[in-house]
Amino acid sequence: MSTLPPCPKCNSEYTYEDGSQLVCPECAHEWSVTEAEAASDDVVKKDAVGNVLQDGDTVTVIKDLKVKGSSLVVKVGTKVKNIRLCEGDHDIDCKIDGIGAMKLKSEFVRKV
Repeated sequence: MSTLPPCPKCNSEYTYEDGSQLVCPECAHEWSVTEAEAASDDVVKKDAVGNVLQDGDTVTVIKDLKVKGSSLVVKVGTKVKNIRLCEGDHDIDCKIDGIGAMKLKSEFVRKV
């Protein structure tokens, strides 16, 4: 398993070292190792339109989302209060009224 950081431009995990530079084979982005260490400290989560998200924000769902394992649907326009950011593919942890605790992807929400 690679210990190299993912590409900061396209988030590809297939980066490799070329001398003192790190290179992404998918988007051809090159960056230095010191640049990668500084960038890993400042992980920024953004919503669907590019607004920076923080813990405690209120967001609105921009697409109907089916809840896996049930017949429930999170409708467009549903407000979600007091979000918590976490690591992983589904990077928002929240509680939705009428549904309960769940995780959302930041690409399907917009900051209010």
